[in-house]
Amino acid sequence: MNRILAIETSCDETAAAVIEDGRRILSNVVASQIELHAQYGGVFPEIASRAHVEAIVPVVGQAMREAHLGFDDLDAVAVTYGPGLAGSLLVGVNAAKGIALGRDLPLLGVNHLEAHIYAHWLEVDDERTSASPPNAEDGGGGPGLDFPLLALVVSGGHTELILMRGDGQYEYLGGTLDDAAGEAFDKVGRLLGLPYPGGPSIQKAARDGNPEAIRFPRAWLDDSYDFSFSGLKTAVLRAVEKYSDPPQGRLLADLSASFQAAVVDVLATKTARAAKEFGVTVALLCGGVSANQALRITTTERASVPVLYPPPILCTDNAAMVGACAYRHFIAGERAGWDLDVLPGLRLV
Repeated sequence: MNRILAIETSCDETAAAVIEDGRRILSNVVASQIELHAQYGGVFPEIASRAHVEAIVPVVGQAMREAHLGFDDLDAVAVTYGPGLAGSLLVGVNAAKGIALGRDLPLLGVNHLEAHIYAHWLEVDDERTSASPPNAEDGGGGPGLDFPLLALVVSGGHTELILMRGDGQYEYLGGTLDDAAGEAFDKVGRLLGLPYPGGPSIQKAARDGNPEAIRFPRAWLDDSYDFSFSGLKTAVLRAVEKYSDPPQGRLLADLSASFQAAVVDVLATKTARAAKEFGVTVALLCGGVSANQALRITTTERASVPVLYPPPILCTDNAAMVGACAYRHFIAGERAGWDLDVLPGLRLV
């Protein structure tokens, strides 16, 4: 039995969790900064790092209390070291180093993108799949998972299609050439006068809208697995500029629904095509945007394999996924040195 304290501070959530054997969540605490950044319509890096400094000790303490463990009960400390905001990452890395050094525990550095994928390895009580997953021997992938897998990582800073042939075996199929999907949601949310963050606000506004009211462009990029949302964002801007006041009522709903449909159309279509081309067993939706209901439903309808997604608390940034990912590295004998530094531009592949 291995218990890992995991810390996540890559952007604007201060998070800590205790994970047992890479799957069981003993605690999972997240302190959000949404209210701090709402006035700016996006994350303000300096404010984010200062808020992490204030929150990290209370959050770690709460995670340990909820797990009903002391630091002597831990087997390792894990922390996200990239990608993300440099100042935010530094808070988490330094906290993890201090705990690991003070308690003579192994230190593990975790890639934030890889952690999002490993959220699917966590045991959860909520329904997390749109279809019954295939049976697999424990350890092949995750609970009910078997390789090869396809992961669509969609968040505020990343949109990538990753083929996973085994633990730690990744092949980059394509990614965003400009705005990530979550970034596009935030920017369009501001254009439409909706509260930050844009993703949940647009999804809510779109419920009463017609997704076919406005035919916004889709960037297919010659059938590659790359993505581009800058042109779509500009098209929404041009549509909004037709009106002297911010859109409201039916117009706001239609604009939101049509924009969301354009993003989802490209994401779901390319994911379904890649799943078929590479013969994967399942497609995994990962990252904050994977909480979007339209994306979940459309991808499930179009894919020829089961489409899995975590519950919302494990879609957005959290430390439980960091612990799940760290466990794989821990049992493989990997350890980080005390010279572990942050890598804001870290890639998975």
